[in-house]
Amino acid sequence: MATGAINVVRGTKSSDEELFQIYSHSESIALVVDSPQFFNRLAETFISRINARFIVLLWGDKSSLNSKAVMDIPVYDYNDITELGRENRNALCYSSEQGRQGVFEAITPEDVATLIYTSGTSGAPKGVMLTHRNLLHQINNMWEIVPAVPGDRFLSMLPPWHAYERSAEYFILTHGTQQIYSSVKYLKADLQKYQPHYVFSVPLVYETLYSSIQRQISSSSPARKTVALALIKISLLYMEAKKIFEGTVLSKNPVKPSPISYMFNCLWARIVAALLWPLHNLAKMLVYKKIHSTIGISKAAISGGGSLPMHVDKFFEAIGIKVQNGYGLTETSPAVAARRPFCNVLGTVGHPIKHTEIKIVDIETGEVLPDGSKGIVKIKGPPVMKGYYKNPSATNNALDQEGWFNTGDIGWIAPHHATGPSRKCGGILVLEGRAKDTIVLATGENVEPAELEEIASRSSLIDQIMVIGQDRRRLGAIVVPNNNEALAAAKRKSSLDGNNDEAKDTVMNLLYDELRTWMAGCSFQIGPILVVEEPFTIDNGLMTPTMKIRRDRVAAKYQSEIEALYE
Repeated sequence: MATGAINVVRGTKSSDEELFQIYSHSESIALVVDSPQFFNRLAETFISRINARFIVLLWGDKSSLNSKAVMDIPVYDYNDITELGRENRNALCYSSEQGRQGVFEAITPEDVATLIYTSGTSGAPKGVMLTHRNLLHQINNMWEIVPAVPGDRFLSMLPPWHAYERSAEYFILTHGTQQIYSSVKYLKADLQKYQPHYVFSVPLVYETLYSSIQRQISSSSPARKTVALALIKISLLYMEAKKIFEGTVLSKNPVKPSPISYMFNCLWARIVAALLWPLHNLAKMLVYKKIHSTIGISKAAISGGGSLPMHVDKFFEAIGIKVQNGYGLTETSPAVAARRPFCNVLGTVGHPIKHTEIKIVDIETGEVLPDGSKGIVKIKGPPVMKGYYKNPSATNNALDQEGWFNTGDIGWIAPHHATGPSRKCGGILVLEGRAKDTIVLATGENVEPAELEEIASRSSLIDQIMVIGQDRRRLGAIVVPNNNEALAAAKRKSSLDGNNDEAKDTVMNLLYDELRTWMAGCSFQIGPILVVEEPFTIDNGLMTPTMKIRRDRVAAKYQSEIEALYE
């Protein structure tokens, strides 16, 4: 990047075919791999098909590489690269001593720094072009969200090629702080060992920490468990009361509250908070102090890549661990909004980052909506990508002529109030789902459901299927079965005697088997399924006139069943 070269990044979990598509589409000229094991996996299906000028091996010994695959390609390991650096530096110093001047090509802010490929609904990944200006905007403006000082320790467990991790890492290293890399397997031990000031991660990690703390409380003696749960409930009530007089109660209502009503509510909230404050402090000493010593995170945890469940958000606030939720996309470098340390309003993704504009438009007409109204979120400003590489049609669909990027997410902006319980919430962004099809799992992974649905629909037992899983740990599906085929298959498999319950169980098992069979080669698998009898049609409003499933309406119709499915 410092030489003006463009890096094209991808994780090692990607299939060989996907990596080949990305290498070819991006017109890459060289390959950087992390280990001999990964290189050897790629040797036959990938390396043999590309035209690489050279290969860089980050870790391990070159002698462990498949010799046939590297016969005519120069390979550099870490020691080779550092030696080349010394040689170039010495040559430059020698030239300077001889009075010769080096000529350098300047990198402009608008030059592309990196290509990050994100999955497309057509199956072909799209290369997001992020410029040096995009990344520098993140570095220069994250301090307002994360006021880091030299010596602070950051713990991260995101893939290093992910846009969220990269921007966070660049910010961390430019502020003289320490970066600690961890994984789910070692998270608990690393938190205790390093006691980080900050953690960058996805909602799933905070859900895991929450579950771990709950298990610890449940496994303690009955008396301790009762006391701990009671004190946590008191702390939750204390926090709710505080929000009223601090002005951080989230509201959609643009109408200013009555001064008399607010004064009464504020007075009552102060009385409740004053009564609960001694017990909240007792909880800090008896319960929360032990949790803090285990988890560390003395300043803040930064969450992004999906929605943070409200019960997890409230719990960490109650025990005194600040969790700041943020929002962004690969196409926006990624962060465009985040909760600030001084205005950490739960249930939101915070105010826009500096120099970034956010507007909400009507999903049908595209007209700008007033604060408090729900619509499509659009972004404009220095974090927005240059476009999709070699894909002008996709670029034009995502970016309008004025530079507004259509996120495909549904949300609203909190109205401004000069006084009242919501006075600090004005301008905050709240998300309520996705208009576009991409599903973001709690792990931060993006999944294009259309591709999985197309594969699953090849089964003769399935009439219609809608993949679900937004902000969940794993994918699920709502399935409308082909009853005639399903029952015939069930009869062939077992001698049904007309028992409806037995027939339903057999059909359910057959559907699970079908999904496993058809999706065996997919990167993502379907977990729980909800079988429904009513098909998705235009007449019942579950399909568009162009025969596309209205995902938001289907999800709303079966909301309670979906919740039960994941319990």
